[in-house]
Amino acid sequence: MDAEQISLNEKEVKPVVDLLNNYLANYHIHYQKLRGCHWNIKGQNFFTLHVKFEELYTNAQLTIDEIAERVLTLGKPPHSRFADYIKESKIKEIDTIGMKDLDMVDAVLGDMATLIEIERELLDATADAGDDGSNDMVNRFMQFKEKNTWMLRSFAGKK
Repeated sequence: MDAEQISLNEKEVKPVVDLLNNYLANYHIHYQKLRGCHWNIKGQNFFTLHVKFEELYTNAQLTIDEIAERVLTLGKPPHSRFADYIKESKIKEIDTIGMKDLDMVDAVLGDMATLIEIERELLDATADAGDDGSNDMVNRFMQFKEKNTWMLRSFAGKK
């Protein structure tokens, strides 16, 4: 399958595929960070954040699968090696062992800000390529993060 089988120009959709693979790399690092936060949360906010981090990593796992399947739909292979994810990702790994609960929230908020930035780039690229399918998918993912950014900022007492 290639992009032209779904009425998209392969040359025009190449920047979308490249950005989607970069997005996939960033999402994998974010996902693992959420898992680490879930496993290593301690303190007064344990019950609240343990559940929230699980909700977020479950959503991230589903999102990762959709991103990879969209890359395949566009006729290219998705990246699948952690070496590539680490090399390409703007989001960096952190050691969550011993982190304070609100520092974990800040780390997740930082990741979400980076992912939203990538999503806005993707929305421009998908619009330029006429790729409404990818545009709709990315927009849905961005809306989820925007809402959760507001919720986590409110939880942490931030403006």
